[in-house]
Amino acid sequence: MKIVILSQNPNLYSTKRLVEAGEKKGHEMLVVDHGKCDLVIEKKKPGLIYKGAEIKDVNGVIPRIGASITFYGTAVVRQFEMMKVFTAVESQALVRSRDKLRSLQILSRAGLDLPKTVFSNYSREVATIIDSAGGAPVVIKLLEGTQGLGVVLADNRNSAESILEAFNGLKARVIVQEFIKEAKGADIRAFVIDGVVVGAMKRQGKEGEFRSNLHRGGSANIIELTDEEENAAIKAARVMGLGVAGVDMLQSARGPLILEVNSSPGLEGIEAATGKDIAGLMIKYVERHAE
Repeated sequence: MKIVILSQNPNLYSTKRLVEAGEKKGHEMLVVDHGKCDLVIEKKKPGLIYKGAEIKDVNGVIPRIGASITFYGTAVVRQFEMMKVFTAVESQALVRSRDKLRSLQILSRAGLDLPKTVFSNYSREVATIIDSAGGAPVVIKLLEGTQGLGVVLADNRNSAESILEAFNGLKARVIVQEFIKEAKGADIRAFVIDGVVVGAMKRQGKEGEFRSNLHRGGSANIIELTDEEENAAIKAARVMGLGVAGVDMLQSARGPLILEVNSSPGLEGIEAATGKDIAGLMIKYVERHAE
């Protein structure tokens, strides 16, 4: 098979592991920088040009689209779909997952539990927003933030109001979320492939840090999910339409709370924590579904 990995950096751990896993199975692996693709849109003959040559005879695509290039990256994925090529992450699901507000609305409508969340259009009623999220402390997140960037814990009402007023003044869109104290700076990342949880880890923020992201210095260890946590992760990936997903959850007194569903979850942390060949499982997923 010929499998394309859409990635802007062939040296990233996830990209290298996917190439390695695919070549180990005897596949031709091609890393394509989606930011440098040209799309040929023609009646009944969509095409894709990369570095001056047409990309042909592709069996499957694994998108690894960075948040900063979601618009064009999604267009490239959609072009492959128009060419009748199987994509491990569908273009529409990718768009949904990158819109944090829309994602939370979809998850809530599906009956999944979330931290209490408030979004407004630069409202001056910041005190009401804070109360609606359960009162201070609250977590304030930029809608465009990733890997823990643009996430602030306001531990009292005065700081929460000041932060919200500052973001409003900058015309930066934010969501305000309930702070789950019992999570103790940790969250769970469940890796879902084709409707099955293939690995899970518990990420713990470094001392004094409420964000558990590994990019922020957090640590990760393998964890066995409860049935409730596993079912929540599988349902979250399904309602978002994602064949491959990293589902982030908090452990709370009222059960698992979905934080986010990531459409391009990194492989380094989950493979290190679980010791599993997650890249190989992603290749198997493509093999099952690609023509």
